Amino acid sequence: MTTSYTCVCGATLTYRQDLEREDRGTSQQWFCGACRTPVPGIVAERISHQHPS
Repeated sequence: MTTSYTCVCGATLTYRQDLEREDRGTSQQWFCGACRTPVPGIVAERISHQHPS
């Protein structure tokens, strides 16, 4: 099963390449690669492990 997320800008985030990660010490924040809107952590973690085949 593939997880996807539709950002408020309309971009569909499906693969790790669609996200940007920012490390903040011991934690990390995920953002939409198109508009830099924060993506919920649980969803972003699932997407970050998906790679196009």
